[in-house]
Amino acid sequence: MKTRHAEHRGKAFVAITDFSKFESEGEPSAAARTLVSPKLSTGVSANEIIVSWNADAPEGTGIKVEAKALYADHASKWYTLGLWSKDAKAFPRESVLHQKDGDGDVHTDTLALKKPTNHLQLRITLNRSLSGTMPALKFLGISATDTHAIPAPLEPNHAVWGKEVVVPGRPQSGWPGASGWCSPTSTDMVLAFWAEKKHRPELDLPVPDVAHAIYDRVYDGTGNWPFNTAFAGSFPGIRAYVSRFSDIRELEEWIGTGSPPIVSVSYDLLRGKEKDNDPGHLMVCDGFTATGDIVLNDPAHHPERGEVCRRIFPRANFLKAWAKSHNTVYLIYPEGAKRPPNRYGHWE
Repeated sequence: MKTRHAEHRGKAFVAITDFSKFESEGEPSAAARTLVSPKLSTGVSANEIIVSWNADAPEGTGIKVEAKALYADHASKWYTLGLWSKDAKAFPRESVLHQKDGDGDVHTDTLALKKPTNHLQLRITLNRSLSGTMPALKFLGISATDTHAIPAPLEPNHAVWGKEVVVPGRPQSGWPGASGWCSPTSTDMVLAFWAEKKHRPELDLPVPDVAHAIYDRVYDGTGNWPFNTAFAGSFPGIRAYVSRFSDIRELEEWIGTGSPPIVSVSYDLLRGKEKDNDPGHLMVCDGFTATGDIVLNDPAHHPERGEVCRRIFPRANFLKAWAKSHNTVYLIYPEGAKRPPNRYGHWE
């Protein structure tokens, strides 16, 4: 569990790969096994929590992810942050509604607390398949945010201005049943990027296959952030999680390592509108122009109209648009891949 950064700039990320300090509940042969974490520091006084998980989850197995906030005078209830499986036929893949109480609520995939916390616990339930197979947890990630923090801008990384990584472009529309598939299409594009880089053709999947494997039947869509990264991280050797950055400088540094992040933005603000009336849009960050504007793979392009996936947007527009999600990103990369220096504790 890594939380060693003094200056988090309002956001922190806790990466967990060692579960030896988690308490295990349930007999080894039981239908389910529960892992309860020790007290965990959020790194910042956080009023929003997003939990990501990577697991080897064979057909018929499933995972339940819960979190509770710890305060000096009490602990919140356990909030359910997701019921997840790669194959939803035997075990549900869905968010949970109607959890609001005096301490907070769950907005699909985000625990929103009325009072900030500096500590929490996680509870992970691993559900065995009818054939006796148990899912294996590989990774947990906690993104903690103080949504009221406004850190000073960082100096841009001019060294990567003019640099792009070439990510395969794919449209979210034009597929049977396609509706609002920006998130799985972006996930699909980054997986296809690594499929080519690492000579792993099994990572290069049709967009509908990824969308159907991510679909949240309660949310009735594919925009559940941790469900996207859980799918990507279910492949052997792939790490995937949701985090939040404090500045565009951090996107620049990821481009500098050759890894394309996925960003969550307001599409209206990105395109220069004064107000945002859209539900949000996911896109792949490919790089930056020589003058610092951002280059994005836009899954909402229409090839039948002659549109291309690669698009350039003004830097100022992007900053406003990205801020609507509190600078949310998906980070998807091979385990052991080069990562930028983690100065502010925003990634693994």
